[in-house]
This record gives sequence, structure tokens and C-alpha cells, in this order.
Amino acid sequence: MSEAASARDRLTADRAAGLGLRLGLGPLEPMLRAWLPAQRWFAGKGRAIGRLRTISAAELLPPGSTAGLLHLLLDVDGDCYQLLLGIRPSPLPPALAPALIGCPEQGPYAGLAVYEGLGDPRLASLLLERLRSPGTLGPLRFDRDPAAVIPEAPTPRPLSGEQTNSSLIYGDSYILKIFRRVGPGVNPDLELPRALAAAGCTRVPAPVAWYEAELPGSEPLTLGVLQPYLRGSDDGWQLALHRLRTGADFTAEAHALGRATAEVHSALAGALPTVALGPEQTARLAAGMTARLAATAREVPALRPYEAGLRGAFDALAASRGTGVSAQRIHGDLHLGQTLRTADGSWALIDFEGEPARPLADRRRPEPAVRDIAGILRSFDYAARSHRPFAPAWADDCRAAFCEGYARTTGRDPREDPVLLRAYETDKAVYEARYESRHRPDWLHVPMAAIRRLSEPQRPPSHRTQLPAPGSPTLHPKPPRRPLA
Repeated sequence: MSEAASARDRLTADRAAGLGLRLGLGPLEPMLRAWLPAQRWFAGKGRAIGRLRTISAAELLPPGSTAGLLHLLLDVDGDCYQLLLGIRPSPLPPALAPALIGCPEQGPYAGLAVYEGLGDPRLASLLLERLRSPGTLGPLRFDRDPAAVIPEAPTPRPLSGEQTNSSLIYGDSYILKIFRRVGPGVNPDLELPRALAAAGCTRVPAPVAWYEAELPGSEPLTLGVLQPYLRGSDDGWQLALHRLRTGADFTAEAHALGRATAEVHSALAGALPTVALGPEQTARLAAGMTARLAATAREVPALRPYEAGLRGAFDALAASRGTGVSAQRIHGDLHLGQTLRTADGSWALIDFEGEPARPLADRRRPEPAVRDIAGILRSFDYAARSHRPFAPAWADDCRAAFCEGYARTTGRDPREDPVLLRAYETDKAVYEARYESRHRPDWLHVPMAAIRRLSEPQRPPSHRTQLPAPGSPTLHPKPPRRPLA
């Protein structure tokens, strides 16, 4: 970094520090109180904001500019949120008008427009430039893989459809995920892909740059990760729905996805510590599942008639005493929407953040790999339940193919431990019932169908037949050619 750039960064950091002290948020506070609850990534929807204060502030200024991109970390009722606000003269250009937060009448930004900055190509390019040039700016530290080649200023565009985070795509080369709700410690979406890259696993895009916040008395907070953008890839969820719509087979893809998932699990187990679960740890695991069931039954009345039957899965897990079960680092929130079939026909796994609502320490804790497997199996059921009429054979065939593909790589079929698999599938279905009840009541019937099935007494596992090798013309019968509802 040049001396001029370093001097500019010091000046910018000093101004940002003063800004934080003067504002406290000052004139921005009423605007943000009204704006935050309307954002898709804000966890406190439907509740009035109580505490709102600045944790840190830093201005990223383009050369020769007096306004630009304001980076804020805010304490919102005990949660830390990352904001990137654009600052420019008012009125905003028509393309940016929907992003307006407000126009302060006093303070450092009096007479200027404050807006959501990620949709502004000028500011999105500025953020990438910071990642290309490692260094610090106030509390922010930018770092990168020295071997990576990051091109200058490819055209940025926001990725639509996200909820808990925000992403920018630069040209067709890179994607930058910006974490909105952050906490102390390395985010798994940086930690695990880096570990996999170091282990030589190519099933996950390797991070090329990232930025963090270093705050007094705290571990660094991961704020954003830049990774290769897998151009021409198909989203696994959308691909499965398309196959259902057209009546096409999906078992070859499910088999290959099972192998890819097993490769990732094996690489994580080799790169990071694993632990063996004993009776005490297994009992705690089952107790946590039982507690989540009880809390969900209080919130979701439709679940209550099945609570006793569902609890049986967790009781059986506790009684198993954890014999032969190991825990390791896993994806933590794996479903078809977290997978991509790349242009060469292989599978990649993405979004290793885990369930964002869980504390970061929980998401970094080793767990049985079957948790990820249960997530994918439930995802097949979700896809089949979205079909009219319901396609149970399609889901069953995909589940079997996935498990067979997983076994081809690890030598162990997940179905060979039915107690553990049933407990994790049940726990996942309970989580889904709570989520759908809160956010998509029209979808509650999907997990409830699994709830009814899983609450029944467990039957002895059926004999497992050997599947043909992947790539065979037809592994299983095709579902009916009916359109999705």
C-alpha cells in the first residue's frame, strides 16, 4: 500500500472514530429504527427496537470524495449487525431511490442522502478494491489469499433472494457474502472452506479474500468472504423441482451428491478435530432435541398430538449410549438449496455458515455428520411434497440413492444407524414445523406430514438393495409427468 493511501486511511479512520463519538447515532437513529425492521435479514421483525447504539464506525472514501460508504456495527437489543450505508448528495438517482433511508437535517451528513449502499455499483466496487489491497481501516482488517488474482473493478450486482445475509456478484468471477448479524469468532463460512482448501478438497469454493472487525476485548468478527462465483451452475433445489416438473429421473444426481457430501465430511474430519460421543454426550444431545420439541409443541398446536411419539426417537437415542458415534465439524444447515451442480456436472456445497439463528459457538461445535445427511433427506421430501400430486416414490428413490452414494465413499451407509438417523430427521422436522408456522404457514403441511410419519413406532429397517453404479440409464422409476402446483 502506498504512503498516500496509508495516510488517507489514517485520516479516514480518525474521522470515523470522531464520527462515532459525535453521532452515537444521533440524527441517523430515528431513520435506522424505522428502516431496520423492514429488512429481510433483520431478525427482530415485528418487535419495536429498544437499544440501538454504535459499536464502531468507519468511512470508506473514494479518492477525492468527501462522502462515500459508511461502515457501521450496531448493537441492536444485544445483537450485532453490520450496515454499509451510502452517502451522496440528495436527491438520489432514480435507480438508487428505493434504497433511501433518509436525509439528515443536522450532523456530519446534513443535506446528504443516506441509503443502503450495496446496490450502488460505485460503492460495491470500492468494497472490492479494499479486498484487493489488504490492510486496516479503523476497526476493519482486510485480508486475502496472496496466490489469488482478483481483477480490477468487474461490474458488481446484488444477488437477489437472500434473507439472512447479502451478497454481491462481481462480473462472473467472484461473489462476496456480507454477513449481517455477526458475533465474535471466525465464521464457519470462512473457517471451513479455508480448511477444506488446505486439505485439497475441491467440492467447496475456496475463499480468496475476507474482512473482519477487531474490537477491544473481543475475538475478531468475520464480516465478509469473497469466493469464486461458479458461473453456469444449477441450484440443487431448483434442479430437483425442474426434474419433478418434467417427470425426469433425479437419482443419478442424488447418488453423486451423496458422494460429494461424503468427500466433504471426510476432508473435514481429516483437517479438524473429531470427538467420540459417549453416554453423557449422547444424553445431552437427546435432551437438547427433547427440549426443542417441547418448545415447538407449545408454539405450534398442530404438533401437540404427536409430541409423545416424536419424543420416542430422542429417548431411543439417549438409550443407545452413543456407541460408535463420532462428532466432527459439518456444514450445519445442509439442504438442496445449499448445493450447486456445476457446469462440468459435478456437485459443490456452499454456505457453511450453519443456521444463522444459532449462537456462533454452537455452530462451531462438532456434531455427528448424520445431521447434514438428515437435512438433505428432508429436502428431498420437501421437493416431493411441493409436487401435485405428492411424489413419495421420487423422494424415497432419491433418499436411497443419496445414502448409497454416501456409502460408496465412506464405506458406511447412514441407514445402518437407524436410531441416530431417525433422531436427527425428527429434530429437523420439528425445526421445520416451527419455522413454517412462523414464516410460511401455507407450507406447514410439509413438515407435518413427516411429523406424523416419524411419530409412529419405528419399524425394523428394510433390506437394503444394491443400487446400480451412477450413470446407469435408469436407477429408479420416474415420477408421474405432472406439473408443480
